[in-house]
Amino acid sequence: MPICSCEQTINEFETLTRDRDAGRVQQDTLRKILELNADAEYLNHYGLNGRADVESYKSCIPLCVHSDVEPYIQRIADGDTSPLLTGKPVTSLSLSSGTTQGKPKFLPFNDELLETTLQIFQTSYAFRNREYPIGKGKALQFIYGSKQVITKGGILATTATTNLYRRSRYKEGMKDIQSQCCSPDEVVFGPDFHQSLYCHLLCGLIYSDEVHQVFSTFAHSLVHAFQTFEEVWEDLCADIRDGVLSKKVTVPSIREAVTKILKPNPELAESIHRKCIGLSNWYGVIPALWPNAKYVYGIMTGSMEPYLKKLRHYAGHLPLISADYGASEGWIGANINPTLPPEQVTYAVHPQTGYFEFIPLEKPKGQELENSASIHYIESDPVGLTEVKIGKIYEVVITTFGGLYRYRLGDIVKVAGFHNSTPELQFICRRSLVLSINIDKNTEKDLQLAVEEAGKLLEAEKLEIVDFTSFVEKSSDPGRYVIFWELSSDASEDVLRSCANCLDLAFVDAGYVGSRKIRTIGPLELRILKKGTFEEILDYFLSLGGAVSQFKTPRFVNPLNIKRL
Repeated sequence: MPICSCEQTINEFETLTRDRDAGRVQQDTLRKILELNADAEYLNHYGLNGRADVESYKSCIPLCVHSDVEPYIQRIADGDTSPLLTGKPVTSLSLSSGTTQGKPKFLPFNDELLETTLQIFQTSYAFRNREYPIGKGKALQFIYGSKQVITKGGILATTATTNLYRRSRYKEGMKDIQSQCCSPDEVVFGPDFHQSLYCHLLCGLIYSDEVHQVFSTFAHSLVHAFQTFEEVWEDLCADIRDGVLSKKVTVPSIREAVTKILKPNPELAESIHRKCIGLSNWYGVIPALWPNAKYVYGIMTGSMEPYLKKLRHYAGHLPLISADYGASEGWIGANINPTLPPEQVTYAVHPQTGYFEFIPLEKPKGQELENSASIHYIESDPVGLTEVKIGKIYEVVITTFGGLYRYRLGDIVKVAGFHNSTPELQFICRRSLVLSINIDKNTEKDLQLAVEEAGKLLEAEKLEIVDFTSFVEKSSDPGRYVIFWELSSDASEDVLRSCANCLDLAFVDAGYVGSRKIRTIGPLELRILKKGTFEEILDYFLSLGGAVSQFKTPRFVNPLNIKRL
């Protein structure tokens, strides 16, 4: 494949969204999906019978959620090779980073999804490179493969990111957009996350002059990487000075691969040491050690927003650019306005990567001013990509090349504007409730806003919230919300009491406020966790076969999950 021409990619996107009209491109995309998968049992079960026009599709195929397609996916996993969801047999399954009732979800993965991934990445890279040009170089990438399991029917099942990383086509595509990882594959696919992270940092330092961007799938992984760097930087300096890999790296494949690129370099070790000593509380460590880095890149919206303050501290003057909008199910939009801060980022829907519908969500009368996250919406019939209205909110529905048809993603988005004829979406929140005891309804976004508000009281004490989660305590009457915090250091009883009161008052959902007044919900409880608790949660997630690149701190602990609780 030729080196990605940014100008050509931008021109193609402009053509797709303007000259040919995104609505027509959407009809073509749907036709292509339905013709490729005309024999799929799922489509014919609903009487589509080979038709590929929008009207027939919408009248025959109902909206669905994961539980509707789960029986088909289970048959694929068990070895059924007949065309169930797609025309061609599915040879890989992806494990979603989200869950359904606490269980990971399996989703089909195929070559067409790989191509749409590259299409989105190349589009956002072209617009990004126009604002922040990078030459030939490498990316310091904190990426990790996960365990690959073979199902009963011989299908490979792993995380969506691992399904990408293991394909040579993906690596070629990443080279074309100057996103070649500093670390060898053995580090990315290593069985021990802590050793892989250590070696990512080491390889990044070895190639420090060639690094033009710093990346991880989620902002959480970036923050975790540099928190780890604070603890191990002197060991890394010793490795570089002597050209000998630390004894803590014990996995033979990782040792062998990293040893090949590690040579004694006392001058580099001394330079790193001098720069680290000169930093004030690690502010700006990324540009200090990677002087040619132009930006820090990763998913920074939704549940990743709480990590932005710490990430900005490490990034110093470097811009934070939020990565594209997608899910394990499929891609939706590219970030074509990379100069916007993550809190204001929008995503232009790419009309060729899937067929998109949007369920209009109206707030009931009297609840117009309530937080978007915490109410039950009045839904209307789904509208097409070009029929959405600026300022309105919607739930996203996708039809993909991977065998999902009119699939409700559960994401709430707001239409911030249009790029030519395709909408630019702002991610608002997941639709699912997190905290609810009776008539109260609070989501992850409500929890995040409450924690941010109470966290302001810690700033005067020079304290930080390392991470947080929540729990509904229903074993006593009345039930109450329990918020768990891990702090950077100890806080006084008075400060914590003020924080607990602030948290309680920060939940403004009418059901919660009313229930607190009549005491059908008890006072909120703030519990402080011992240091390292969230590191243990991460290790527990990894022990279940998860990949760190897909780890999201659970914002709510299910009472049935005794181990995590």
